[in-house]
Amino acid sequence: MIVSMMRLRLDLEGMASIKDKRRIVSSLKERLWRKFRMSVAEVELQDSLSRAELGAAIVSNSKAFGESVLQKALAFVEHESPGRIAHVEILSEHY
Repeated sequence: MIVSMMRLRLDLEGMASIKDKRRIVSSLKERLWRKFRMSVAEVELQDSLSRAELGAAIVSNSKAFGESVLQKALAFVEHESPGRIAHVEILSEHY
């Protein structure tokens, strides 16, 4: 079993409140789950108005497949997110 994981930091501008930010982050998490069937959570910076940090993971039997799905998810975030991607880490672990 291979677990492929991604951690990404978004810079969000123009958020008026934490509630606005959470609405955007929740929508993005839901769309990633629906499109790619991956687990997604806000893992850091929950109280920041201008930044969000998400973690995503997918379990498969192939490192190449898992990382390919994460790359597609990253491209999706680049095009669909109102923020700018500031940092990305992708890795896979064999269990």
